[in-house]
Amino acid sequence: MEATRMNELKTEVAGKAGRITLDRPKALNALSLGMIRELTATLLAWRNDPRVEVVTIRGAGKEGPFGAFCAGGDIRFFHAAALAGNPQLEDFFTEEYTLNHLVHHYPKPYVAFMDGIVMGGGMGISQGARCRIVSERTKMAMPETGIGLFPDVGGGYFLSRCPGRLGEYLALTGEVIAAADAVDARLADVAVPSADLPSLWDRLAGEGPAAVPTPQRVEGSRLADHRPEIDEVFALGSVREIVAALEAGGSEWAGHTAAVLRRRSPLMLHVVLEQVRRARGLGLADDLRMERDLVRHCFHLRPGASETVEGVRALAIDKDHSPRWNPARIEDVTPEMVEPFFRSPWPAHAHPLRGLD
Repeated sequence: MEATRMNELKTEVAGKAGRITLDRPKALNALSLGMIRELTATLLAWRNDPRVEVVTIRGAGKEGPFGAFCAGGDIRFFHAAALAGNPQLEDFFTEEYTLNHLVHHYPKPYVAFMDGIVMGGGMGISQGARCRIVSERTKMAMPETGIGLFPDVGGGYFLSRCPGRLGEYLALTGEVIAAADAVDARLADVAVPSADLPSLWDRLAGEGPAAVPTPQRVEGSRLADHRPEIDEVFALGSVREIVAALEAGGSEWAGHTAAVLRRRSPLMLHVVLEQVRRARGLGLADDLRMERDLVRHCFHLRPGASETVEGVRALAIDKDHSPRWNPARIEDVTPEMVEPFFRSPWPAHAHPLRGLD
């Protein structure tokens, strides 16, 4: 067994497996630029390494090697870098999305142990896996509209390919889902009891690709219970229509969902609905290029009035949980505010992700 421990990442070749452990448990393994670079370098090195027949990735929890996968990108870094004009903010997203593309197209089986929290950037390094494993501890979400952002890291691509209108629902609300929901939404392949994860981790090292679990159906999905309502309401043409239908709906679920949407960034709700619907017709590389345009605009389109900077401030910096969204109401967002987000700031030949195919 050959192990390498970097600052926030542990890698080793054990038996037939290249094993990666995200090791920043106090931050719920939120991805730093250094972690993204280390992950990319490791996967590139193992791509042609004959010893590595399968790649496994997990997150270290506070209590041990499992229990928390990855809570997303380092949003405190986003906030500080945006205010300081730090060019590493641009590097972060370009390199993260390139890593997401690498995971989706990795030539060897890549198995993600999505135990505990799996959000944002954690979805980006797991949704492209050959096998996505969840447990009863899984808490999965793309909660970006709550911080004035959008579900990036390929979120437009993988959410738009969920059954029915689950993609719009999950992208707009940012609701947290459990293991059975994740399998039902095609965002996970198999549910494994958390107590069995260590033995499966070791079995993959011993047996290689032969030990990769096969997809399975799971009972007990809360999303399945609400699919008729979700598919009807979230197929409507605009955020305004969706919220109006929910507020007129009368059910407890509709009232809860409407209240959730009223707390999200009104501007970004409109951007996200357009993002998911455009992404349905895009391949992964084109979706990631669109998202790279979007994230650039989130920080630079409205100087001094970034929804993302304000959303992160309210959640993680001042922690007052009272973001001052602009516009403040869903009804006040116009198409003229949304359309510029979808204009690329780069010509095609100079796009940061022009090399993706």
